[in-house]
Amino acid sequence: MSANKEKAPTSSAKRLARLAAVQALYQMTLIPRPAAQVVAEFRSHPQALLNETGEDGASPDVDHALFGAIVTGVTDHAGDLDGMIAGALSSGNTVDRLEILLRSILRAGVYELHHQSAIPTGVIINDYVDVTHAFFGAKEPGLVNGILDKLAKGLRAA
Repeated sequence: MSANKEKAPTSSAKRLARLAAVQALYQMTLIPRPAAQVVAEFRSHPQALLNETGEDGASPDVDHALFGAIVTGVTDHAGDLDGMIAGALSSGNTVDRLEILLRSILRAGVYELHHQSAIPTGVIINDYVDVTHAFFGAKEPGLVNGILDKLAKGLRAA
């Protein structure tokens, strides 16, 4: 591999990008800021959202391109994503009634299912279920799994 070619992001780097994107989307709901500003700040200081560093004290290995795509994509398509999520919710539930963090997780997952066709469906669903486990108990990860699985069948039908 030549020195000026970047290595492909690892699955761990993509998982961290998803986690950071969900946290950024959550924060952007509480304190609205432009997606471009959030993405630029994250490129400079990824540890601010992730609260971790590598073994050598360096910033964690994160897929910055995926982070930027998720944050920008969810921001640009929030209305469409909410419509898809609403269609997958049980009757009587609305997107607005979802906890902000849970809504951020679902928006990010649905965005990837719809707009990141090169990423396998199972990887996307599993990573967002794992992100959900980081913040919630047993009920919410099951909800995320069910909604993303239901939407994936329609969005990624062969």
